[in-house]
Amino acid sequence: MRIDDSLKRENARTISIEIVPPDRGTSIDYLFRHVERLMRFEPDFINVTTHQPFTAYEEHEGGIIKVQQNKRPGTVAVCAAIREKFGVETIPHLICGGTNRFDTEDRLIELKYLGFDNIFAVRGDPAGGERRFSPVRDGHRYAAGLVRQIDALKKGVYAAGNTSGETSNFCIGVAGYPEKHYESLNMEEDLIHLKEKIDAGAEFIITQMLFDPDIYHSFLQRLRKAGITVPVIPGVKPVTSLRALMRLPGAFHLDVPAKLVSLLSGARTAEEERDAGLNYTAEMIERLYESGAPCVHIFTMGEGRNTARLLERLYSGERNWHGHTDIT
Repeated sequence: MRIDDSLKRENARTISIEIVPPDRGTSIDYLFRHVERLMRFEPDFINVTTHQPFTAYEEHEGGIIKVQQNKRPGTVAVCAAIREKFGVETIPHLICGGTNRFDTEDRLIELKYLGFDNIFAVRGDPAGGERRFSPVRDGHRYAAGLVRQIDALKKGVYAAGNTSGETSNFCIGVAGYPEKHYESLNMEEDLIHLKEKIDAGAEFIITQMLFDPDIYHSFLQRLRKAGITVPVIPGVKPVTSLRALMRLPGAFHLDVPAKLVSLLSGARTAEEERDAGLNYTAEMIERLYESGAPCVHIFTMGEGRNTARLLERLYSGERNWHGHTDIT
């Protein structure tokens, strides 16, 4: 199922979920329990993150050697395992970092063989310990280049340049930043970079997490004015404590509304704090749909309990999604 086709359904208030692969050495069973908890809410798709390896140093035979390690390997395998076990559409992240265009092509061919219809293409974060992103030799510096390569493969054009072959049918998603990417100088420059990704072949956008529905509405208006007409899925994260909320601006370069801070600050117990955050997020999601969101993307950060609590609020009472009146 191509995501762009899925998002064309009229009056569909759907959700999607983002998860991270298990830590190296951790059983996938924990992740399965996390996903199983959320499957009763019928997510439209689940996407799985990936990150480039970090550099580590190990002693071998009296000498120190540099090795590349990935803290959370297995993105494609996790996608395949979840799709097989739960029958839900899964989308692997594909990043620029740590791979050249020939490695990228190999991964795309493998994804095609495995029957994946959708790919989420992002540049990725800088390598561990580095402040700025640096591509490997023959790698892509920006996500637009990665999207361009995927789009070329869709047309049967392979990395060697003079090699042509079988076409593919990938639907390509990219990231959007309603409050701009932290490396962009201003909103106008950031919009130019996003349009480059769309012009290169991207077919839907998932935004960085946001905490104000007005930010999404304003972002959507700017995109439409710039001629970007693809579906735009807002990203949200359930926040259940002021302590957790305070870490987000520095990590993700975003603003937090004063109202949310006040609600969490005014809670007298941990339970009240959790309920205040979840109720705020549920109301925000309702407003996002009213603003025209075709789907809402929930960042679980590897833990599904609070996401399930949030979705229970959204599905309760008179709310009617996927034809259900009550799924509890």
